[in-house]
Amino acid sequence: MILQCLIIFSCLAVGELIVMFTGIKFPSSIIGMILLCTLLKIGVVKYEKIKDVANFLISNMGFFFIPPGIALMLYFDIIEAQFWPIFVSALVSTIIVIAVTGWVYQLSNRKRNG
Repeated sequence: MILQCLIIFSCLAVGELIVMFTGIKFPSSIIGMILLCTLLKIGVVKYEKIKDVANFLISNMGFFFIPPGIALMLYFDIIEAQFWPIFVSALVSTIIVIAVTGWVYQLSNRKRNG
């Protein structure tokens, strides 16, 4: 279990170092996740080596959203003042994500089926 945590948190730490040294404006957690995904894909890390901790984190994902959700209460006045721009941007970005996801699925499905 400790080795599983070490693998996952090492990827997160490397993502943090990449952001720190390059200065890119990209979330370090996303870079760490991409790194972990790449390591899994190329076979450096085996799924069996991290599956217990990964399943635990996924099954308790809602718990990790509680602090940011509570922190939003501090900004209700700003959110209220900017409600429509926030709403429209969330709606448009959701539609774009759904469309791009469908397009990528169709493209990959075409390549897979010939």
